[in-house]
Amino acid sequence: MKLHELTPAQPAKACKRIGRGNGSGNGKTAGKGHKGQKARSGGGVRIGFEGGQMPLMRRIPKRGFNNIFATKYAIINVSDLNRFNDGDVVGVTELIAAGLVKKEYDGVKVLGNGDITVKVTVKAAKFSKSAVEKIEKAGGKTEVM
Repeated sequence: MKLHELTPAQPAKACKRIGRGNGSGNGKTAGKGHKGQKARSGGGVRIGFEGGQMPLMRRIPKRGFNNIFATKYAIINVSDLNRFNDGDVVGVTELIAAGLVKKEYDGVKVLGNGDITVKVTVKAAKFSKSAVEKIEKAGGKTEVM
């Protein structure tokens, strides 16, 4: 392959040439219609504006308090760890690969629901007391990351 034989990977889409005469289909008003707010330069309304009507976000009742700074954990149960083999080191990447956790968020928390029969070393951000007891009773280890 030589330099003059190279072709673009994907043909570039031609840009829409507006205001270039009526024959182009986008002449005169350049695709903006006749007058009005959206035809002006800098015209248009902000996101969520409904023409002066009370916007949907303000009409819907709001309850309680939503702490945007709260730490959110991906949660798994001790019984979910039975799918791993004896001696495995189970971290976030292994849990995602196994499909137990979709997203890491601020870390993984292991809860003590169910029983565990395999000896695994579990690395997570948090453990409940019952989860630590059950993992260690089965012969495994817990590591807080």
